[in-house]
Amino acid sequence: MTPSPGYVVQRVVMPFGDLESWTVVGADACTVEPVEAFLAHLHAVERSVNTVRAYAHDLRDWFAFCARAGLVWSNVRLEDVGRFVAWLRLGPESRDVPNVVALPTLASAGCSEATVNRKLSAVSAFYEFHQRHGVDLGDLLVTWQRRRSGGSSWRPLLAHLGSRPERTSRIRLRADKQLPSTLDEQQVAAVLESCERLRDRLLFTVLAETGLRIGEALGLRHEDIDAAACVVSVVGRANTNGARAKSGSRQVPVPGRLIRMYCDYLHVEYGDLDSDYVFVNLWADPVGAPMTYRSVHDLTLRLRSRTGIRFSPHVFRHTYATSLLRRGVAVEVVSKLLGHASIATTGDTYSHLSVADARRALVAAGVLDHGSGL
Repeated sequence: MTPSPGYVVQRVVMPFGDLESWTVVGADACTVEPVEAFLAHLHAVERSVNTVRAYAHDLRDWFAFCARAGLVWSNVRLEDVGRFVAWLRLGPESRDVPNVVALPTLASAGCSEATVNRKLSAVSAFYEFHQRHGVDLGDLLVTWQRRRSGGSSWRPLLAHLGSRPERTSRIRLRADKQLPSTLDEQQVAAVLESCERLRDRLLFTVLAETGLRIGEALGLRHEDIDAAACVVSVVGRANTNGARAKSGSRQVPVPGRLIRMYCDYLHVEYGDLDSDYVFVNLWADPVGAPMTYRSVHDLTLRLRSRTGIRFSPHVFRHTYATSLLRRGVAVEVVSKLLGHASIATTGDTYSHLSVADARRALVAAGVLDHGSGL
């Protein structure tokens, strides 16, 4: 999608925490102060760089819309948010055309329902932040909310901020649930076999056998691998390559074959290199420096070209979780292994097991016989 004219998302270098962050600048090449304050807060509380960048893009669109509509950001109403949704649903080439209404035939050219909902969540978080910091938002974003008694009443969208930390989206589009992509056993094997280096094969084996996020894998230190106990520890710490352990610390049991591959990697390729990190540059400068997200991205593109399989490192996490659930591992155990803050997160994300999975579970429980569905 093309950038919104007049507002640009700009990468910035920070003096603390992650070296990289993002902001939004206007047509005058100056930062948009309300957005900058919010994004700086996200950086200060150690939200990931990718999260900050996503918020920056979403708020860029909101301020571009407000500028086109002649709105002041601190004095908008629910109707304006509805117009923003319609504007997002237009294709980029139609957004600058005056008096264009988003018709169903045009909706597919713009943002999807899920993308619109994400942008609305970003806008809501932005206003919550400024309300907490004393900005007078007046009667902002008045919405219709039903009482539990069955009646109805008008109340401000942000009224709950004065009493309890409730997070509820008042405006949402109905969006089809996006099922996480997974790989089958043959595809996982094909990716691993296409790795020409032990380091690369170990990296993707770690992802496949532990469900770690790529940032967690890139942050692994040798002390995090307990070969005797066959356990890999995820530790939240600052890493020079910008890798992050999103959900803090946890321990993941691993099969002995992964430990043997790790030992082979140290003996054959790692050698006498002096580094705390497990995954480091071995054939590119600076040798010994920890691998970065960029280097893994480039490696992934090469493996995709060799195998013809479209995947990302995160797909291995989805594949790991789905495989465990299909094998009958309790959802609370899977949640702990993945480092989810809530079992509900695991259930919501991996509620996509197929009808064949359901049939196998019902057969195992004696509800169906083996011939059902044939």
